[in-house]
Amino acid sequence: MKQALRFPSGLYGVTPDWHDADRLEQAIRQAAAGGMTAVQLRLKEVTPTQRRAIAQHLLPVCRDLQVPLIMNDDWQLAIELGADGVHLGKDDADPAQVRSQLPPSMLLGVSCYSDLDRARQMLAVGVDYIAFGAMFSSGTKPQASRAQLTILTQAQALVKSMAPRPAVVAIGGITADNAASVLAAGADSLAVVGGLFITDDITNTAHRFNTLWPTV
Repeated sequence: MKQALRFPSGLYGVTPDWHDADRLEQAIRQAAAGGMTAVQLRLKEVTPTQRRAIAQHLLPVCRDLQVPLIMNDDWQLAIELGADGVHLGKDDADPAQVRSQLPPSMLLGVSCYSDLDRARQMLAVGVDYIAFGAMFSSGTKPQASRAQLTILTQAQALVKSMAPRPAVVAIGGITADNAASVLAAGADSLAVVGGLFITDDITNTAHRFNTLWPTV
């Protein structure tokens, strides 16, 4: 049996780069109704003032929904607002420095792409999840390099003896139609942007994802 995770397994919604807080709130509420277990606020093309205002709007919404809100990149804002965590890519702040600054309760996740050596380094820092991808062609990052499904299996071998066990997250082009193979390869959580939020029925799509996880 797998050990308990600090970062929840399940559907991990990653917001499109929308600048409308009300639109984002509606989408998050719909995804949560379908079973989304965590959400990352990813706003790359807004001003710091806009990012703060949107995050301030959404944080109480996520608290009410009991869905952890993870801030992409802006770890200082995450601390300032009391968000549930922060996600860092390879071009963002040093995860070791950020981990030392975050409150112990705050989650830290990192992108590892298709690099197991980076994953090992990040696990030594004390991250709560390691994310791999793109698993498939991605509309959000069309130039992203592909990762093989086998890297998820290898990543599980890295974390299996750790307690609490860091989660293995997959991202990139994942949809409700291709997600089963990603879970079978070893993903605990599926990080999804367009395959969740750019759909005709967000709640139903989230529910389709949610049914892919074992019920026990």
